[in-house]
Amino acid sequence: MEQDLLSKSRSEWEHIIDEWIFNERDRKILKRKLLDGITHERVAEEFDMSTRRIKVIVKKGTEILAKRIK
Repeated sequence: MEQDLLSKSRSEWEHIIDEWIFNERDRKILKRKLLDGITHERVAEEFDMSTRRIKVIVKKGTEILAKRIK
């Protein structure tokens, strides 16, 4: 998936995330982590959640996106 990140523009990724991630909070988390490059810890602070929960959301979200971009 990392190579796919490089081949698409930010706006293309935002569209893909908006299309396939249905929970608004999870979309925001994925954009902060994947597109802005913010650490799990910082995202956890921003969303007042545990780092562990952020990691789970990012992992599940990236799995969904990976299936959609193949």
